[in-house]
Amino acid sequence: MPNWVFRLTSDVPLRSGDRSFQCYVVMGSSEDCRCSLEVLHRRFSRGASRRCVIEAGAAKMSPSGDKIRSASSKDRRRLGLVSSTPTPPHGTQPIAHPALQEWVTATVALTQPDSVFWCDGSEAEKDYLYAEAVRQGVLVPLNQDKLPGCYYHRSNSNDVARVEHCTFICTELAEDAGPTNNWAEPASMRKKLLGLARGGMKGRTLYVVPYLMGPPGSPLAQVGIELTDSLYVVLNMRIMTRMGRIAVDHLGQSNHFNRGLHCLLDGHPDRRFICHFPETNEIISVGSGYGGNVLLGKKCLALRIGSYLGRRQGWLAEHMLILSVESPEGERRYVAAAFPSACGKTNFAMMIPPERFQGWKIGTVGDDIAWMRPGPDGRLWAINPEAGYFGVAPGTNAKTNPNAMVTIARDTIYTNVALKPDGTVWWEGHDDPPPAECLDWKGHLWTPASKEKAAHPNSRFTAPATNNPAMAPEALDPQGVPISAIIFGGRRANVVPLVFEAFNWSHGVFLGATMGSEMTAAAAGTVGQVRRDPMAMLPFCGYNMGRYFRHWLDMRKKLTEPPRIFHVNWFRKDEAGQFLWPGFGENMRVLKWILDRCAGTTGAAETALGWVPRYEDFDTEGLEGFSRERFAQLQRMDPEEWRRDLLSTDELFMKLYTHLPKEMVFQEQLLVARL
Repeated sequence: MPNWVFRLTSDVPLRSGDRSFQCYVVMGSSEDCRCSLEVLHRRFSRGASRRCVIEAGAAKMSPSGDKIRSASSKDRRRLGLVSSTPTPPHGTQPIAHPALQEWVTATVALTQPDSVFWCDGSEAEKDYLYAEAVRQGVLVPLNQDKLPGCYYHRSNSNDVARVEHCTFICTELAEDAGPTNNWAEPASMRKKLLGLARGGMKGRTLYVVPYLMGPPGSPLAQVGIELTDSLYVVLNMRIMTRMGRIAVDHLGQSNHFNRGLHCLLDGHPDRRFICHFPETNEIISVGSGYGGNVLLGKKCLALRIGSYLGRRQGWLAEHMLILSVESPEGERRYVAAAFPSACGKTNFAMMIPPERFQGWKIGTVGDDIAWMRPGPDGRLWAINPEAGYFGVAPGTNAKTNPNAMVTIARDTIYTNVALKPDGTVWWEGHDDPPPAECLDWKGHLWTPASKEKAAHPNSRFTAPATNNPAMAPEALDPQGVPISAIIFGGRRANVVPLVFEAFNWSHGVFLGATMGSEMTAAAAGTVGQVRRDPMAMLPFCGYNMGRYFRHWLDMRKKLTEPPRIFHVNWFRKDEAGQFLWPGFGENMRVLKWILDRCAGTTGAAETALGWVPRYEDFDTEGLEGFSRERFAQLQRMDPEEWRRDLLSTDELFMKLYTHLPKEMVFQEQLLVARL
C-alpha cells in the first residue's frame, strides 16, 4: 500500500487542546489517514464562519528513494504542504485608475474581504500565489521531476461543469435576450446577486485581476477586470489570458472595460448564478468555483458579452478554433471551425498530419474561441483572444493529440483528474495503463475494480498556449489571420455525412444555424441527447439567436471574398456501433479536400445537402481498409432520415420565429424540396 499525505485545512485557526493550527497533516495508509482526518473535520467544521477542507496527495520520494515517514515541518515544506510568505509582499500597489478604484472600493464595502490583492502579472507574483495556493490547500504540487510546474486541483463534487440553467442574460427587454437564453430583469437580478455577495468574502482575500483578451494592439482586443476571492481563478486567469500590467497599459484611462465580480460563497447549487449584463458590460458570478462559470474572460466575456459587442460593433465572437495549414510549397491558409464542447476542437486545432501528408504542417492559432472582423481587403480576419487552453483531459493521449500531451507536460493546472501515488495524474484514455491504486477526482481510493470513473468526464487541464509545439506564430499577430474556410460540425452517430460544402453564404449560415450534436459532459444535462446547437453557440450567444442569424447574414455584405462554408461529422457509426471514420490525424484528408475546394482545384458532386466529394476527389492513399463502399457508407444521405431530423429544426425555428430571418425559412424549404 502506498503512503498518502492527507491534509485538513481551514480558513480560520482551529484549536485542539492548547494548540492552534490551520493545517493538520497525517501520513500513512490511505483509509486509516482519511478516517482520522474525517473525525477532525466533523469536529472542527462546526460553525458557519469556518470552511474546512480535506485534501489528499501522494507521498513524495526523498532523495534517497525512501518514502517520507513523518510529518515534520521539514517534510511538510518538502511536500509543499506549507510555505513561508515570500518577501517583499505582493499585491499592495493599487492600479492608478479612478473608475476602477471606485468600483473596487464599493465591492470591498459590499463583500467585506480581509484584504485586497492587486495583481500585476509578474513572475515574482506568480511564485508567491502558487505557494499561497499550496499553503491554503487550493492546489497540490505534482511530481516536479515528471511534471515540472504542474499542480492539482479538486473542485466541489457538485460543481464540475457549466450550469446553463443557472446562467442568465440580463437585458431590459426579454426579447433582447431571446428564447434560447434564461432572461432576468437587470435591476432585480443585480439586487439578488449583490445580496448574496454581501459579506461573502469575509475571512478571504479579494483579488483584482486585470486581463487582456486578444493580442496587444489588436483592434478587437478587450480589457476585463475580474474581482474574485478564488486563488484557483487567479492562477487559471494567468494562463488563459494576458493578465496584469499588459492589460492595464492597454486600458490606459479608458472606462471601457468589462467589470466582472466572482464570489465563491458556500458552493451550494441553490446559490449559484452566472449572470451577464451586456448593456452595461458586466458579469456577476456567485456560488461556483468551476472553470467556465468563474474564469470570466472565457465563455462569459469572450462569447456571451463578446457576441453582444460584436453585433453592435460589426464583428463576430464565435465558439471556434482557428488553425493554419502550410503546404509543402510553403503556402499558408487559415480555417475556423465550430464544434460544441468536447467534440474534438482541441484535437483538430493541434492535429499532426499522417505520413501520407509529409511536408504539410498544421499550426494552432486557437483551440476554442475566434473573434472575426471584415478586413479592408474584403476578407474575414480572425484572432484568438485567449492565451491558453482549457481542455478536456479524458481521451487525450499521444494517439488522439500528441501535441496536447507535450503542451500539458509542464506549467499546467489539472482539475478533477485522478491522482497517482507517484505524484502524477491519470484519466480514462490516458497513455498509461490504469494504476493499481490512486485517488479519484473526489479524493476516494480508486482501483481498476471500482465502479466509478477515476477522472471526472469533464476533468480539465489549463496550459499556456506557448507550451504547444504546434502553436502558429500568427497567433500573436494583432491583425489576425484571413479565413479561407469555416467548418461547422457536431457529434452525430447517424444521419449526417462526413463532409459536405454549402452552396453559398446563406446556405452555409443555415447549416450552422441547424447544426445538431449529442450532448457531452461539458455541460450539465442528459449525455447523448441530440440538441440543436446553432454555430455551437446555443449556450454562449449573449443576445437573441434570431438576431444572431441576421448578423451572420449581414456580414456577407461586408465581404468581397467570403470564406466557403462546410459541415463535417467525425462521429458517424455503423450498425455495430463502430466509428466509420478513424478521425484524429486522418482528419487532414477532409481538411485537404476543403482547402482544395477553396482553391478550386478539386471536384465535387451536387446533392440535396450541398457539394460532396466523390471517391476520386478524396485522398484515401495509405488509408488501410478504406474502400469505396466504406466511403459511400460515410457519405450516405437518407432523405427520410433528414425529413425526420428537420422536425427538431422546426422546433428551433418556431421558438425564434418572431426574429428569425426569412432566409432561414427559405433555406429550409429549399432543402425539403431537394429531398
